[in-house]
Formats: sequence, C-alpha cells, structure tokens
Amino acid sequence: MSLWLCLRFEQLPLQCLNRSEEQPVVVLARQRVLRTNDCAAALGIREGMGGATVRALAGDDPVVLLERDENAEQRCLQQLCCWAYSITPSLHAWREDCLQLEIGGCLGLFQGLEALLAEVADALGSRGYRVRRGLAPTPKSAWLLSFTDDQRAADIHLPLPERLAPLPLKLLDDFPDKVDSLRRAGLHTLGDILALPPPALGRRCGRAFTHFLQQALGQREDLQADYQPPATFSDEYWFGYEVKANHELLPAAKLLLQSLCRFLRNTQLQTGEITWQLTGIDRQLREVPVRSAGSHSDWKSWYQLTRIRFEQLQLTSGVEGLALIGRQLQPGQLDNIDLFTPGSQREPLAALLDRLRSRLGLQAVEKVGCRDEHLPEYALHVDTDEAADEPGHAAACAQRPFWLLPQPRPLRQQRGQLHWNGALELIYGPERIEDNWWQEAVSRDYYIAADQRGRHYWVFRDRLTRRWYIHGVFA
Repeated sequence: MSLWLCLRFEQLPLQCLNRSEEQPVVVLARQRVLRTNDCAAALGIREGMGGATVRALAGDDPVVLLERDENAEQRCLQQLCCWAYSITPSLHAWREDCLQLEIGGCLGLFQGLEALLAEVADALGSRGYRVRRGLAPTPKSAWLLSFTDDQRAADIHLPLPERLAPLPLKLLDDFPDKVDSLRRAGLHTLGDILALPPPALGRRCGRAFTHFLQQALGQREDLQADYQPPATFSDEYWFGYEVKANHELLPAAKLLLQSLCRFLRNTQLQTGEITWQLTGIDRQLREVPVRSAGSHSDWKSWYQLTRIRFEQLQLTSGVEGLALIGRQLQPGQLDNIDLFTPGSQREPLAALLDRLRSRLGLQAVEKVGCRDEHLPEYALHVDTDEAADEPGHAAACAQRPFWLLPQPRPLRQQRGQLHWNGALELIYGPERIEDNWWQEAVSRDYYIAADQRGRHYWVFRDRLTRRWYIHGVFA
C-alpha cells in the first residue's frame, strides 16, 4: 500500500539561519515579520508585524533581526533530502519547506510504522528542527493533513475523504480566488466541497482546482521526479549556544559522521577525505581536513581520526555551528572479510597509519613502497606517498625481502656450496629478471636460500658473469 509521509518545516526560514532559543530572533521578509522563535513570541511579536513594531515591543531586550535567505533554506532542504535518503529512496522536496517521503515500501525494513516515525523524530530532533508531519496514501493529502493535530485525521485506517473533511479551505492557498468564491457561497471546509458533484465543482472552480483535489484523493496520478543524490555530501549541526571546549564538538561530529556514512552506504560510495567547517560566533569559517589512507564508509574510523584532529585544535573563539563536507566521493570497493570469524580479524594496517598521520602529521610516517621497475634496487623506495597503500602495489613485491643490501655482495662458493655466515641451501627459485639492455644489460636468476638456523636470504646468479651474490635478507 502506498503511504506518504509529509515533513513540513514551518520554521525553516528561521532555523536555517539561527536555532538559538537564548534570545529573541526574528526573520523579516520585505520589512515584515515572517518567523519568530519562542523568545520573540513571548514578547508579543507576531508574524506580519513591521520592524518598528518589533523594536517597540522588544523595548530594552536585544532582538536579533535577520533577513530571509531563500538560498540558505534550499541548502537546508537539500541536506535534509540527503538524510531522508537513508529512510527511503522515493522522496522529493515540495514547495519551499516540505519533504515528501514514500514510506509504504520500507516499513518492513524499520519493523513497522511506529519505529520508522520514531527514527525520523529522533534524527530531526537531534538536528534542532521543528517539523509537522502528515500521513496519507497520496503526497498532497499528506501535506494537507500536516496542518491538523486532530487524532481522528491522523488515523490512517479511516477513509481518506473522512480524514480530510474537517480541514479548512484556506489551506488551498494556490487558488485564493476560488477559495474566496467558495467561502462566499458558504463552503468553508474540504468536506463541504467534496460533497458537491464533481462536474458542478469543475465548472465553478476550473480544471487546475479539480485536478489538485483528484490528486489529493488518489483519483489522478501525481507524478514527481524522485530525488537524486548529489555527487558531494554536505550536512551541518547548529548548537544553539556558544561552544568553547573542543570535546563539546564530538557529539555533533558523531551524528554528522553517521549521517555521512549512511549516505555513502545507500549510494554505494566511499571517500578518503572529509572536511569539517567550524562556524564561529563571529560567522568566520575555519576548515579542518581529515584524510584516510584508503576510501571507506566506516563512521567509527572517521570519528577516531576526527577526535585526534579536534584534540589539536585551538579554539580562539566560540563555535556556533559545525558542518561536514565530503567532496571526493568515489564508487565503493567491497572489503574482504572472514565470513565465519570476523571478530578475530586484526585492525587493518591502514587504520593504524591513519591515526599516526593524524596525530604526528603526514610527513612523520614513511613507508616502503614499490615502483614499476624490474630491477629490485630501483623497485623499492621509502616515501610518505599515500599511493603506496593501494592494494595493487603490494602484490608486485610478494617475493621480495623487506631489507635489501645497499649493493649486492659476492657469495663465497666452496665445492659447489654457497656460503654466507655458514652454508646456504637453495629452497625456492629461480626467478629470472632481465632489464636495462639499453644501457648496461642485466640478467639474473634469483633464489631464496636458507642457512642452518632457518634464516632466509635473497640471492642471485649473474648469468653474464656466472657469479653468485646476496641481495637481501627476509625478516
């Protein structure tokens, strides 16, 4: 069964700019009050008042006056879409302050409607958003029902016309002339016009009006393009107070990282770098990048690296908001894990390197890596390049010792037996390497040799000089 959840953010013009409840905040549009917070409402400030009236009512109380920012509202709505994509893939933004979510197909995932609604309420409450919701079989009827608190209208088991009937006609604000005409005729609720014969209503109010009602009742298709996830991720958290201690940033960081990683898993993406933006009380932005040796979508790993970076921050001013941005998203790669004993697996080396780099700096950690060279003395190198972490590089060095001598050293040969601090026995090989023919030709047969104590060495026979050398020692 189709079931739509409408989330209407009636305070979005205010909450996209300021979510503080510590002082009166008013949003103005064309010098008229558009939205107020509870502190401003307690002073008697109401929507539609002029700026001069607001100042008179405030008296000596400081009031924050903000101009409406429609671009900020749309950014918040897009961030909410990113979050809602973790609930259902069938959703779209509607009007200027609503999300429409088709949740009928995902009730089993959340084990019922009540659990899904609790998940939505917790997520939006932790972000500081006030929301009105409506549930109905169609998106337009869900939007209409978001304007009432009547428990009978919220009962999804009742027939839809019966739930819509008590709603006032003024909600149909897309058709103000038609609504005025109906009210003059003594029709004030949706129930009044739904009782009229459809042909008579169509002749009186026109095709657009009747199409809207038919879509609300499910009698006509209401096709909307589904939301498509962006190529980047962005989400933010406003504290509502001044944060002065580094550790107070961590709960918000955890929430944002969980939101990011849900988005990455739902879109089958990964990232190897995230950026934190700290918004100060003075509205100054400070960016804090966090990098990982490999791309993944594990919020716990990102949280551990973020905590290390935040410990190193020196907050020169209070922080009001925290934003998380992921710009470098790429298709995810499946991890190889033990199907039967995943708990016994050790921490990946990349996670240790990430922590060391975050705490000590990128240049403080050096690694042995491989180049695309045939000669061993040129293939191994030490650097700080994170590209050495890529999986394809290690396989080229699978039969290479960790320690190569600065220069190959001659081996003593006695009665056909090789000696290096004792007799050696060849146990693996040969592996032929030929290269550098354009300068000074090299042709070698490499072997792994063992001494009587079980230590392993990398030795080769120079096919041009017919002499034996030791080139490396295995750990």
